[in-house]
Amino acid sequence: QVQLVESGGGLVQPGGSLRLSCAPSGSVSAINTMRWYRQAPGKQRELVASIPNGGTATYTDSVKGRFTISRDNAKNTVTLQMNSLKPEDTAVYYCNADMRLVSRGLVRSYWGQGTQVTVSS
Repeated sequence: QVQLVESGGGLVQPGGSLRLSCAPSGSVSAINTMRWYRQAPGKQRELVASIPNGGTATYTDSVKGRFTISRDNAKNTVTLQMNSLKPEDTAVYYCNADMRLVSRGLVRSYWGQGTQVTVSS
């Protein structure tokens, strides 16, 4: 069964940078919108950034100017470049994508297992 696999989380000091990556574990027919969510302890999961296939990326206000989402359609990957990190960015980050696994199949939403990002001195 195809899953989304994330990598790149870790511990970083305030002001530092991290780069998250995500890709399907197997072959897919098509990927529409790809997204990054995050969930901090005791808080609801929130949408951080999204990028449609061939469209313009959007961001939640708190990360604008600091985070950049991008995708490589040839490799079916999505990345989240996070700069000027703050302690309030600490959360588990989840990759999400709307994918069609086979031609003429249904488009479904898939999630990664999450990767921890901790911003602390």
